[in-house]
Amino acid sequence: MALGVVRIRHVKLPVTDLRRSVAWYTSLLDLEVAAEFAEQGTVRGVQLSAADGGFAIALRERAFCASTPDLDGFDAFALEVESVAALHELAARCERLAIACGGVQDRGEYGANLDIPDPDGSVLRFLAGNVIGPGAFLGVDLDGEGRPSIYAEPKLPV
Repeated sequence: MALGVVRIRHVKLPVTDLRRSVAWYTSLLDLEVAAEFAEQGTVRGVQLSAADGGFAIALRERAFCASTPDLDGFDAFALEVESVAALHELAARCERLAIACGGVQDRGEYGANLDIPDPDGSVLRFLAGNVIGPGAFLGVDLDGEGRPSIYAEPKLPV
């Protein structure tokens, strides 16, 4: 059954310093401020969008979020790039902007990734060549060293 959902409109992240985070995200990802959300005259959130409309990231001051969520060290979403070369270009951009990143991680047949923590520690994960896709199942079990093994049938009952 088709639900009519065509894309994720945006993801929203809690941040401690809205101005700092807007500058960081716009600088790293060439995003534009598409909307601001004020409360009693003070801006508490923004939506940043790619110029081509391909994706958007919303930011909200953590102190004004329900339960003041903290995503330090967590990758709440992943962005797919067109190639491993694009991951290397993004890592080089981080270096030019003095933004710390984990470097491109080659996962062999499972593609590659680059993790970039934002100023609050929330991890932006970028993927290239990822084998997970619609119409197929892939189970991945990571051992204590982070090495993957693959399984073919879901373990979680649905």
